[in-house]
Amino acid sequence: MTISILAFDEKTGAYGGAATTGSLCVGGWVLRGEAESGLSASQGSLPSTMWGSDVLDLMRGGTPAADAVDQITKADSGRAERQLAALDPLGNTGHFTGANSIAVADVRTADHVVVTGNLLASTDVLDACLDGFLTATGSLDTRLLDALDAASRAGGDSRGLLSAALLVVSRAQPPMTLRVDYSETPLTDLRALHSRATSGLYGDWVRHVPTLDDPQRSAPFSATKDPVTPQ
Repeated sequence: MTISILAFDEKTGAYGGAATTGSLCVGGWVLRGEAESGLSASQGSLPSTMWGSDVLDLMRGGTPAADAVDQITKADSGRAERQLAALDPLGNTGHFTGANSIAVADVRTADHVVVTGNLLASTDVLDACLDGFLTATGSLDTRLLDALDAASRAGGDSRGLLSAALLVVSRAQPPMTLRVDYSETPLTDLRALHSRATSGLYGDWVRHVPTLDDPQRSAPFSATKDPVTPQ
């Protein structure tokens, strides 16, 4: 009941995921990840949040994405109801689609990219999502947003869309976790939230906080009074 995309950007070393669905809270249900383990997208008619976390644990320990997905899914007797995608720290991908996944359900892959979906309007949604990402320009996060927009234009979730999310992690930057948990226009709202999170005083502040590559970063930050700047 969801379409998701996971991608690794070799130029920046960043990992990004985006998802949208015709139900609530897609970010909390589907996307998991960190720069030292990669990303996961766990979805389906009865999604397992444990799948999403467990596959990350395996990849953080060095298990390739495809092997990690295989181990996690084979151990679950309820796997027919679920779908899983994974992106490991080397940019390799793995995926699984349960036999009872609600049609249209399938997967598309390219180098360092995996798109998974179920309860879609057609397989064109998967192709559009992948092509939208591969032909987009700009930063990883904006390309992921473009991919969701392309999927929506191709029909998206067969029920329409009610939530959307974006997750970008990197050793060089703090995590970006953006969620629109309920909206009649979730992709528009997610893009607007992304604009606020990457510009202005908030965007400046984010560049001062610690990262994996600079865990003691503490350059002073001075901000004028602003309602969206953390205190």
